[in-house]
Amino acid sequence: MLRTAVIAVGALLLLPLFLAGQGMADRAKAPEGARAYILWPANGTVIDGGKFWVRMGLQNMGVAPAGISHAETGHHHLLIDADLPNPDEPIPSDKQHLHFGGGQTEARLELSPGTHTLQMVLGDADHIPHDPPVMSEKITITVR
Repeated sequence: MLRTAVIAVGALLLLPLFLAGQGMADRAKAPEGARAYILWPANGTVIDGGKFWVRMGLQNMGVAPAGISHAETGHHHLLIDADLPNPDEPIPSDKQHLHFGGGQTEARLELSPGTHTLQMVLGDADHIPHDPPVMSEKITITVR
């Protein structure tokens, strides 16, 4: 009876650790030499009017739509005035974290006047950054 109680208590204590591990997916591995970059605008660009195209590039990997799991591929996410959140979790989808799950490599944006930062990060089929994250340098632009 005591042995059964000890086993039951031990199982209850270990259950949260087991369940926490169930939610963590293995991150897709990025190939060596993988690189993401913003083709346009360049760092320091001044944009009149606030509407512009962002063109995103990728080297040593391929682009695949969200939901398509294929080795060494992913889809673009653009971080606006934001840092990469926890790389072990899906990239949020909001005004500061734009998803291009259709495999787009360019997008038309409109930003308010002021100084803004842009950074592109590749996400896997489930919007989770690769390991290590494949991301561009953060650039700063000014909208007037």
